[in-house]
Amino acid sequence: MASRERDWLDQAKRDLDHARHALRDADFEWACFAAQQASEKAVKAVYQRRGAEAWGHAVSDLLEGLREVEAIDESLLDMARELDHHYIPSRYPNAHPQGAPFRYYTRGEAERAISYGESIIRVCEDLLAQ
Repeated sequence: MASRERDWLDQAKRDLDHARHALRDADFEWACFAAQQASEKAVKAVYQRRGAEAWGHAVSDLLEGLREVEAIDESLLDMARELDHHYIPSRYPNAHPQGAPFRYYTRGEAERAISYGESIIRVCEDLLAQ
């Protein structure tokens, strides 16, 4: 089976562009979710390159799995852990005590999530270039 890492990475970059558009539109919860999705797909591109299975949606767990064969910095794992916080609460009202998710997200969180997504994608691009 042909590797699809380029497709995964291209979609990761597109998701990050979506995060930037959501930030511009003040849709901070969607910016955070899209940044998490971008990071997840970028890491899965690396798994694709290695012919490995990548299960789950937690970016931090996926990166931990790569640590067995790659030098993944602890600061990148910290970024991934924060992004993982946005996977469900950014979309589902029952993840919060009351109110819709958009009421709980800020511009600062969205900016940080996008920055973390950029960092994770950059590392994944470096790993794919090896």
